[in-house]
Amino acid sequence: MNRPTAAPEDLRTLEPVRELESNRAIGRWTRRLVLFLRAMAAISMVKGLYHWAQVCGIGFGETQPFENHSIAWQTATVFFAVLDLVAAVGLWLAAAWGAVIWLTAVASMLAVEIFFPQVFGGGWLTGILEGGLLALYLWLALKSAQEHPQ
Repeated sequence: MNRPTAAPEDLRTLEPVRELESNRAIGRWTRRLVLFLRAMAAISMVKGLYHWAQVCGIGFGETQPFENHSIAWQTATVFFAVLDLVAAVGLWLAAAWGAVIWLTAVASMLAVEIFFPQVFGGGWLTGILEGGLLALYLWLALKSAQEHPQ
């Protein structure tokens, strides 16, 4: 039985992904965007774990337990506990869905802090920080998109 032999370029497609070869085509702004996404992944992971610690009552000593807070506070805490951890995974992978989930989390936190200050206390510092990170992401995304015109 005669089997056709594979050409060397066909065999190359079966090789494992080579990380260093793919980095040559990545531009400076794209690398910065991916670095920013990884940093936001770490921050989102910490935020998500912080919210879960509040839900579980870990490390908050004499403060009010989760079940004694308002329903709005409980809902927002659980929402951000889940959303921040999902965003962290997507951002670390630099997946498009991760950025969408993270943008949803940032926009939601901004809305809660600005329009519903009674839930978390209306921290303007949190709102300014979240808004600044959102603006930085949009700027880096635009710069990265300009590197790769299509």
